[in-house]
Parts: sequence; structure tokens; C-alpha cells
Amino acid sequence: MAGTYNYALIMGHFAARPKKRGTMTTVSPVVIAATARHTATIIFFHGLGDTGHGWASSMGAVRSPHIKVICPTAPTVPVTLNAGFRMPSWFDLRSLEPSGPEDEEEPLAGVIALSAWLPLHQKFPAEAIGNKNTPLLQCHGDCDPIVPYRWGQLTASVLKQFMTQTEFKTYRGMMHASCDEVGSIIIVVKF
Repeated sequence: MAGTYNYALIMGHFAARPKKRGTMTTVSPVVIAATARHTATIIFFHGLGDTGHGWASSMGAVRSPHIKVICPTAPTVPVTLNAGFRMPSWFDLRSLEPSGPEDEEEPLAGVIALSAWLPLHQKFPAEAIGNKNTPLLQCHGDCDPIVPYRWGQLTASVLKQFMTQTEFKTYRGMMHASCDEVGSIIIVVKF
């Protein structure tokens, strides 16, 4: 549709389309139609082990009437970090070490990232594909025990050297979770 804007919202990591690997199970995305003239779309990518269904009602509650929301579920695949246990994952997470091996990703057009880090940071920006002018809002709790706050800060620092429109927002006292204020930000973002 002409004049329609598409953004991706990610929980947990910067990722895009999953790569085809071995046997995977897929689930149809949850699609919440705009209730007014459709002029924007949010695509919300959940974090490791979660599903699009787990976020659909929250996303539907905070979006404006002109916004269509798509909440895909990552394919169910073995995750190396979790001893090969099969779970929804956009890529094979092999390590939580900053210098550990990483699965390769493809870029997104626009991003709001919650508790996120930058995969392929050792190859960035040489292997970055995409628009350096893509707006990016990164939100992170400073008490996050899953994706360390420092990783979010380091990611923001690297991305600011590469991208022209980045913002890093800290949530004091917040762990690896979301809150009403994050939902308010999603409403305020101009789509």
C-alpha cells in the first residue's frame, strides 16, 4: 500500500528473517488489523523461547487504530546454547560470551529493540547491510540479568558510530521484562 510504513519491533536481539536450517516447525503469525485507515505496520519479533501469541494482546492494546500489528513466531529449532533443546528462535544462539560464535543475520528496515544486543558485533559495520538512516530506538533495563545492561550500552555505542538516527533509553531498576512505559513509547513513535 502506498504511503504505508513498516517497522520491526524486536525483543531480545537484532534479527530479521530466520535462515532455513534443518527441520523447523513454524506457526502462523498473529495479525491484528488496523481499525482505521491502514497507514503503518509494526512487526514484533519476540525473544528466545517466546511466541508471537505471547505478545499479541500487549501489542494490540498499545497500538494506534491506523497501525496493523504482525506478531510472527520464530521457527522451533534446536538452540545450541540450550543443549540443542528445540524452541522458538530466530537464529541459533551458540554462546552468551561477547567473543563467542554467532549466527549470521539479515537486516531490518526500522527497529525498536527491547533488551537487545548486536549479533556479529566483531564484523560490524563491515558486514552490515541496510540503510544507515533507519530509525532505531533501543530500550534496556539496567538490572537485566538475561541480556546484561552493559551489552545494550555497548551495542548502542557501536550503532551510533554507524547509524544516524539512534536512541538508547535506560529503564532504572527494570529486569528482563516490559512495562507500561515501554508500551507508551510504542504509541508515541510516529508511524
